Amino acid sequence: MQHDENASGPTPDGDVGADGVSRRTVLKTFGAGALAVGAGRVVRPEISVRRTVGHLARGQAAGGNVVKIGYVTPETGALADFSQSDVFVLDKVRSSAPFAQGMKIGGKKYRLEITVVDSQSSPNRAAQVAQQLVLQNKVDIVVTSSAPETTNPVASTCEQLHVPNLATVVPWEAWYGGLGGNPVSPTKSYPYSSMFFFGLKEFGGTFLPMWQRIEAKTHAAKIYAAMFPNDADGNAFRAAWPQYPAALGYKEVDGGAYTDGTTNYSSMIEKFKSSGCQYYVNAPLPPDFNTFWKQAVQQGFKPKLATVAKVLLFPSDVVALGSLVNNIATDAWWTPFAPYTSSLTGETAKQFALDYESKTGREWVQSMGSAYSLFEVVVAALQKVSDPHHKAEVAHALHNLSYRGISGPINFSNGPAPGVGIVKPVGIQWKQGKKQNGRKFPWEPFVVDNSLNKAVPINGDLEPTNP
Repeated sequence: MQHDENASGPTPDGDVGADGVSRRTVLKTFGAGALAVGAGRVVRPEISVRRTVGHLARGQAAGGNVVKIGYVTPETGALADFSQSDVFVLDKVRSSAPFAQGMKIGGKKYRLEITVVDSQSSPNRAAQVAQQLVLQNKVDIVVTSSAPETTNPVASTCEQLHVPNLATVVPWEAWYGGLGGNPVSPTKSYPYSSMFFFGLKEFGGTFLPMWQRIEAKTHAAKIYAAMFPNDADGNAFRAAWPQYPAALGYKEVDGGAYTDGTTNYSSMIEKFKSSGCQYYVNAPLPPDFNTFWKQAVQQGFKPKLATVAKVLLFPSDVVALGSLVNNIATDAWWTPFAPYTSSLTGETAKQFALDYESKTGREWVQSMGSAYSLFEVVVAALQKVSDPHHKAEVAHALHNLSYRGISGPINFSNGPAPGVGIVKPVGIQWKQGKKQNGRKFPWEPFVVDNSLNKAVPINGDLEPTNP
C-alpha cells in the first residue's frame, strides 16, 4: 500500500502516477473539491482582492501587542457533531499559559485572542465569515476544522487575501484539490494555506490490514460490498477507492449509485448477498447507513467485516444503532489511548479525554484532539517568527513546522503536498462499554489495528462483525 509521496511532474490524462492513481481518476474525483465528507465547493467571496491583499500582506491590519486568531467551525447545521467539544477545547486552550499569560514573540510579549464564528455547515457562510474575520476583525491567522464544506472556502478566501490559515479534519486531497491543486502531482504550493489530517492512502492503510486479518482468521472470500451514493462523497470514493483493495486481490461489488435519503435498500442487499460479499465499505450519510444496516440484518446480509467511512465517528451515531453496531470498524485519527501530551500544558491525551467526560458527562470524541491541535500548531509556529503580524512570515513558519502535541508528531515540511502534515490513524471497532475509571458508556471504540501508527497501543481484539 506504499507509494511515492514525493512523485512530481504532470502525468498525461489517463496515465497512472506513482501511487497507482490516474490523472483522469483524480480529476473526476476532486473536480468538485470533495472526498469522504462533503462537496466542499470553493466559494469566491465577492470582494475586491486587489484593493486589500497588499495592505494585509504587509501585516498592517492588526498591529499592537495582540495576536488575533479566528476560528471557523460548524457550530450548527449538518456538521455540528464535529464541533460538539469546541466549548471544552476552547476553555482548555484559553486557560493554557500562552493564552492566559501571553507569550514572547521576537522579544516582545503578545496577548493571544480567539474569535469563534459559526460556518453553519454552509460553504457560502464559511467563505463569508472568513472574509469578515480578515477584513472586519483584522485577524492575523485563521484556523478551521471539519469537512470540506467548512475548510475549503476558508482556505480559498484566506489564500486570496494573503492571510495564513490552518485546517484539519478534511482529507488532504479534498483540501488541496479545493484550492486548485492536482493531488496526483502535488507540487504547487499555496503559500498561505496549511493543513493536517490524512487521505485515501491512509484510509486504505487502515481498513485493508483489518480485512486481511479477518481473511486469515475466517478464510472469507476476497469479495467486498461497496455502498457509495450518487453524491460528491460517494462518487469520489467510487472513483478513487477500488484501486487500493484491487492491488491486494479483492473484488468489488458496487451496490449502485443510489440517491441520498433512499429508504429501501433491498435490491442492493440482495446483490451483495448473491455475490458472496464478505467485506463491506461505505461513505453514506449517517441516517442512510442506519436504515441500510438495519435492513441488511433483517434480510440476512452478514459480511465478515464492515469498515465504514464518514459514519459512526461519534457516540450519538453509535447509540442510534444499538446492538447492531457491535464490531463495526472505522478509522480514528485521535484517541485518548495514544501516548501523546499537550504541547501547551503537558496534559496527556488520556487526562484530556477524562476531563472532557467528567465536565460534560459525554463520551470523548475524535474531533476534540484535532481542534485542540489547531491552537498548538499556531503557538508552535508563532515561536518561530519575529513578527506575528507579518502574514508571509507566519505562513512560512506553518508550512515548515515540525512539532509534537496532543495529536502526536506532525511535520508540515515533508507531507504529500506543500504545507500538508499527515496524522496517522488507527483502526477501531465499536464494542460494548466496560466500566473504567468509574464510568461506563453503552458503546466504546477500541483500537484493534495500529498498522499505520504503532505508537498507539491495541486495547481490543479485532473480531468479525458477523461470526
